[in-house]
Parts: sequence; structure tokens; C-alpha cells
Amino acid sequence: MSETLRIPAAPAAEAIAHFSARLAFETDVSDVAADLERGAPGVVVVDARSADAWRQGHVAGAVHLPTAEIPRRAAGLVPADATVIVYCWGPGCNGAAKAALAFARLGHPVKEMIGGFEYWAREGFPVETGDGQVVRRSPDPLTAPVSGLSCAC
Repeated sequence: MSETLRIPAAPAAEAIAHFSARLAFETDVSDVAADLERGAPGVVVVDARSADAWRQGHVAGAVHLPTAEIPRRAAGLVPADATVIVYCWGPGCNGAAKAALAFARLGHPVKEMIGGFEYWAREGFPVETGDGQVVRRSPDPLTAPVSGLSCAC
């Protein structure tokens, strides 16, 4: 018996509902990078990590707003009609989910950038350091296409 099919796949209608819902709540680093590069209107990327983490390196073009400060400071940093894209360290951190919840409670449409800063850096997208320098690392060939902006999924 197939290990993969030990639990059968969901019927197509259920799969459509499930994956549509996931895409309504999540985006990936490649799509965020494309939006930032194009200057897509109505999108604000928020780094929900600590000040030390921000200084270590962050998504170039992101706004720094630690999760605990969102209820108090969001109105002054994020336009009311913007869709917020939040991120934290990486897949092993639930900080982005906590930040997304805080923005949703304020009435913002919000998505979590899956992979977080870890995959942003690993895929070679622009990282701004605490001194304002923007650097691009070589993509990790095991996690990102080395010849383009996206995987074209």
C-alpha cells in the first residue's frame, strides 16, 4: 500500500476550498519580492521581529513593527486600506501568525509571508542591514532558482 495514500486525498471540491483558503491567508517570498520590485500599490510588508533582529537584516522596503507594538503603532505606519504582509524569522517561528492576528483585529486584510526572513535571505532577495546597506546573497540552490526571480509556480 502507498504511504502517501494511506489517508486518501480529499475530493476535488474540498481541495479547492482548502487551497483557496490557504492562498487567501499566505503568500510566499517570491511573490512579495515581485510586488516590492514593481512597487505594487496597496501592499505593506511588515517585519514583526525585534529591533535587534531588524538591525541584523530585514526585507528591503519593509516596515519595522514588532508584534507587541502593532495595536499601539499600526495606525501611524500602515495605511488603513493597505493589505499587510507580515513576516518573522522563518517556518519554525509563529511570530508572523501572531502579527497577522493583531493586524486582523485592527481590521486590516493580512497575509503571512511563508518562509519568513529565512527564506527571503536564502532565495537571494534584497536584505537591508542596520546601517542601511542593501545586499543580495547568492540564492541557496537547494531552496531557490539560481537563474530568476521566481520559480514560476
